Amino acid sequence: MNVLNFPLLTIITFLPLVGIPIILLLPREKRIAMNWVAFGISTVTFVVSLTLLVYFSRDYAGPQLVDRLPWVPQFGIDYYLGVDGISLWLVLLTTLISPIALLSAWNMDYEPRKGFLSCLLLLEAGMVGVFVSLDVFLFYVFWEFTLVPMYFLIGMWGTPGPRRIYAAVKFFLYTMAGSIFMLLAIISLWLMAPAQVGRFTFDLPVLTQFSNSLPPNIQMWLFIGFAAAFAIKVPVWPLHSWLPDAHVEAPTAGSVDLAGILLKLGSYGFLRFCVAMFPDASIRAAPVIAVLAIIGIIYGAIVSFAQTDVKKLVAYSSISHMGFVMLGIFSLTPLGIQGSILQMLNHGLSTGALFLIVGMIYERKHTRDLSAFGGLMKLMPVFGVLSLIVVLSSMGLPGLNGFVGEFAILLGAFGSRALVPQGWIYTAFAATGIILAAVYMLWMFQRVYLGEVKPENQDMQDLSLREVWVLAPIVLLIFVIGLYPAPFFGAMSSSVSAVLARLPSLVSATH
Repeated sequence: MNVLNFPLLTIITFLPLVGIPIILLLPREKRIAMNWVAFGISTVTFVVSLTLLVYFSRDYAGPQLVDRLPWVPQFGIDYYLGVDGISLWLVLLTTLISPIALLSAWNMDYEPRKGFLSCLLLLEAGMVGVFVSLDVFLFYVFWEFTLVPMYFLIGMWGTPGPRRIYAAVKFFLYTMAGSIFMLLAIISLWLMAPAQVGRFTFDLPVLTQFSNSLPPNIQMWLFIGFAAAFAIKVPVWPLHSWLPDAHVEAPTAGSVDLAGILLKLGSYGFLRFCVAMFPDASIRAAPVIAVLAIIGIIYGAIVSFAQTDVKKLVAYSSISHMGFVMLGIFSLTPLGIQGSILQMLNHGLSTGALFLIVGMIYERKHTRDLSAFGGLMKLMPVFGVLSLIVVLSSMGLPGLNGFVGEFAILLGAFGSRALVPQGWIYTAFAATGIILAAVYMLWMFQRVYLGEVKPENQDMQDLSLREVWVLAPIVLLIFVIGLYPAPFFGAMSSSVSAVLARLPSLVSATH
């Protein structure tokens, strides 16, 4: 379904790359010009991506605005892009967060700057490519491509010291290990294709159609292959240990992209591949993955409370919040899955904003130790108010975006027939994560923003106009989603229903 007969998705995917040769041709001392080129190209990409909302049909469940050309026809590989209600908001999240991350690094002393800005633009293109790829081979290419710029962002421009190399290598090895299992599953599907459809193909809709009818034991093995890669990327407990190291050592812009977008590649993969392609395996695996998700929710929250490094606290809170996303997906209910998609968007906004806030503090004090702060609300009232909104959003306060997603997920899990023995048991344990989130978030806010001002902090300045613009779009969306989420749910409803139609009615129905 190509409404425009125009390669809109190709332009959105590859437009960030246009800025790279321009940046590389600029003289080394033209730092501000480089910043403007990178930020300008990324902002134009976001503006262009908004046209998706104009031409997207909320009543059509299948791929829309399709770009398709033969690529390697001998092996059934096509250049095949499309967007539906599942990927729409994730594409827009990527194109929004990317220029914000670039703007946050405007004054940071990252050298060589050409390489730093180029990696951020490469990462944006790769992440958009993952969300719009409808050829499984092309999906895998984009999936692996995102590793390279993120590896260099952590290893070259992370926190000074030897641990940034350790964190970069750990991130790369963990993700590569999971990708090998996914590659084996992809090859297996490709080899099965001729017997099912008469030809070799990597066409995702075609593979999804015939994989639904595979025997349950084969579905389970293929499910495990894909799930290994996606679980590491989310990350699902106990495969999470790379994430705190990567966040703590990454530069602020890298942490924003990592938390705001890159983790969503894993949860998106679970929904697009594991649930859509292997319904029998998904039903059998749902209770297990839901238990792991709940462990992640509670574990991440408890460990967050023990942190003295505010960036590590936010990193562990990210593990906890992504646990809600996984619970919603494997509730296998319409409301749970729609809530999880919205929560991916919410997590990208709220946790991305928390990392921006931590970066602004670090830029002023060059420390992230909670004990070094106190009374910042008096010194930096604008910063304090914006931070409070983001903290309350992350806690799930009604009226803000975090509440809507988590509430929908808990309702979906409560009525799920895939979660045995009873969905309400999972909901009860998951709900404790919301209480714990309030504890560690308010504890962090009290330590940093309230109390007496320390003498060494008296010279801290409030936010500049640029920093206000960094946070303002996120804060605005926090209120928009929290107060009027109907358009977000409406756009994804048809596509989610199409996925659940492949599951037995007993499971996809709610009590």
